[in-house]
Amino acid sequence: MIDLVPLLAGTLAAATPLIFAGMGELVVERTGVINLGVEGMMLIGAIAGFAFCATTGLGPAAGLLAGAVAGMLSALIFAVLALSLAANQAACGLALTIFGVGLSAFVGQHYVSTSLAGLSAMNLLGLQDIPVIGPILFHQNYVVYLSIITFLLIWWILAKTKLGLLLKAVGESPESAHAMGYPVLLIRYGAVLFGGAMAGVGGAFLSTVYTPLWVENMVAGRGWIAIALVVFAAWKPARLMIGAYLFGGVTILQFQAQALGIDIPVEFLAALPYVATIIVLVFISRDRKLLQMNLPASLGKSFIP
Repeated sequence: MIDLVPLLAGTLAAATPLIFAGMGELVVERTGVINLGVEGMMLIGAIAGFAFCATTGLGPAAGLLAGAVAGMLSALIFAVLALSLAANQAACGLALTIFGVGLSAFVGQHYVSTSLAGLSAMNLLGLQDIPVIGPILFHQNYVVYLSIITFLLIWWILAKTKLGLLLKAVGESPESAHAMGYPVLLIRYGAVLFGGAMAGVGGAFLSTVYTPLWVENMVAGRGWIAIALVVFAAWKPARLMIGAYLFGGVTILQFQAQALGIDIPVEFLAALPYVATIIVLVFISRDRKLLQMNLPASLGKSFIP
């Protein structure tokens, strides 16, 4: 039988890159911009973080910072094309993903045989020894807790602050926000750069902490899942958090099923997380009223002052 304690403990770590990338994309889409380049930004952040740690000998924290910077720089390319030049946002995002796949593969070929030390789990508040709950909640690396803090901050900003209202206003009616004197393009630039930084952190987490080695295309579709989770969550942070943990749980479940030797084809188990995501999205998309109520009105539409 599958042991639930390591399953649930592994779920928190497996969901961490999705939380970072998904929360970043949620903020971007709240301002009316859709960036389909999350997969590419995560790959660029992954190779940047890994290469920086492997070259300098610094720890994962430096790799996460390098990944954030690389993600922001790649998002800046998208912002210039989609915001300043008013190019098609979907096309720019797809181009960014293709660029990220190629660039990470080219740079990463020098680091294929390299591995890092990784990051050990913490004994948070000395509560690791509490039965069941302790190993799940209080025996994780600090990046897992950082993802939870990130979720809380984004939820609070969107729900409780003037900045959150401004982001929503720009996403609903950029013309009205511009008429009131708010710098719509500057706000969208900030959101896109923030989304790039979060995607870069998610990618760097994969390469420097979760599996501290470089494998070509190691993001393996998580960027697309992060975009799908934003729709699944109806642009609400709490729902996105739940969706990320559901996907993380299914991912860990397939590994445990393989380890137990369950007589199911390996290919099916590998596809299980993505199949589960598609099924959930199908059911969510049937509730058109929920999506229409929360969908930013200007999502995907260019704005020229």
